[in-house]
Amino acid sequence: MPVQIVRSVAALRTALAAFRDARETVALIPTMGALHAGHLRLVEEGKARAARVVASIFVNPTQFGPNEDLSAYPRREAEDIAKLEGAACDLLWAPDAAAMYPAGFSSSIHVGGVTAGLEGVSRPGHFDGVATVVAKLFNQVRPDVALFGEKDFQQLAMVRRMVADLDFGIDIVGVPTVREGDGLALSSRNVYLDAGERVAAAALPRILAAAATAIAGGAPVAGAIDTARMALAEAGFGPIDYVALCDAATLQPIDRCAGETRLLVAAKLGRTRLIDNIPVTSCQT
Repeated sequence: MPVQIVRSVAALRTALAAFRDARETVALIPTMGALHAGHLRLVEEGKARAARVVASIFVNPTQFGPNEDLSAYPRREAEDIAKLEGAACDLLWAPDAAAMYPAGFSSSIHVGGVTAGLEGVSRPGHFDGVATVVAKLFNQVRPDVALFGEKDFQQLAMVRRMVADLDFGIDIVGVPTVREGDGLALSSRNVYLDAGERVAAAALPRILAAAATAIAGGAPVAGAIDTARMALAEAGFGPIDYVALCDAATLQPIDRCAGETRLLVAAKLGRTRLIDNIPVTSCQT
């Protein structure tokens, strides 16, 4: 069945009113398009949690820095629509910039705490752009549940903090990262990798897993991180923005494995910046 496509806030409200009139719950999958199996996994999970699934596609200019890839970011709407139809998504909300940020728009949302480090240092202003557009999507769609991939773990933590702080009343679900056969996390930006870089990129999840295993086994955190950074450099990555062990809830860096922790990494390979993260489990105490 074709996915219903709406491009104005008025049309979106009309479509959603039909769902609400039928007392149907709604799941939201926010995306920037260039959809892959990870996004479709979110749709699948959304269908398990709500009667209707709404996906959004909007390449949000406010979350890109001045030297980032806004103009080059992959845009493949026809292919994305076909994938959403194959996944039985009910509605696609596909606004343009004028619909999302009309003339005179001057508001912004800042979420502190969980955004202070990691990507917050590497990409100043990024999370303000993400928080603002996600808040707008929440107000436009008013979903019962919203689903986000764990690959962007700091983003997920930020959304959870914002929803709690601002009383959105939306259930936020993190869905485990979907990976290629060699372990590389699926990402829309993987298309930037050339053939040689794509082979080299598989070293990142292997190095991350080795560091997590070492830390869980009792190795000093600083030493495991230094080893991981050296291994990444030897594999051709650089610059390496961070390799960090953090508390999974606060994303504060920690120097020993205790409780729920996450090992996160960001590094460039050629012109492509890759991020990844995994939980560190079975910590020795």
